[in-house]
Amino acid sequence: MTAGNLLRMDNVGIMVRDMERVIEFFTELGLSVEGRTTVEGDWVDLTIGIENARCEIAMLATPDSVVRLELSRFITPEAIGNGTPVPVNTLGIRRLMFAVDDLHAVLARLQAVGAELVGEVTQYRDMYRLCYLNGPEGILIALAEKLN
Repeated sequence: MTAGNLLRMDNVGIMVRDMERVIEFFTELGLSVEGRTTVEGDWVDLTIGIENARCEIAMLATPDSVVRLELSRFITPEAIGNGTPVPVNTLGIRRLMFAVDDLHAVLARLQAVGAELVGEVTQYRDMYRLCYLNGPEGILIALAEKLN
């Protein structure tokens, strides 16, 4: 292998205001909290290009530990934006998709903690059952259950 090659996708970062609510949502989905910390200092400021940044971070992992979500809550400066859900055709990263073994059971658990179904649960041919959900703070996720 030559130097400078991509090794893997390490994590996806999500900015949040209510860390506990978002952790509850993703742990209900099936992710587990690997750790939590607060970061600040020159290295943070230089890395992200924001002076005097102080940020709480929680790292969550999927059951297979292949993919991680990094939840970040800015203490200083205050986060910008309002977290209002946007339509799926809005430019930018729109959703995270998760494979599940029982879409209806996962959907019921997530709705119990405030998730809202975007459209309907649908079926793509005889291959997948699918749906989109608005989670806390405008986080859009999709669930996919392989049928055969």
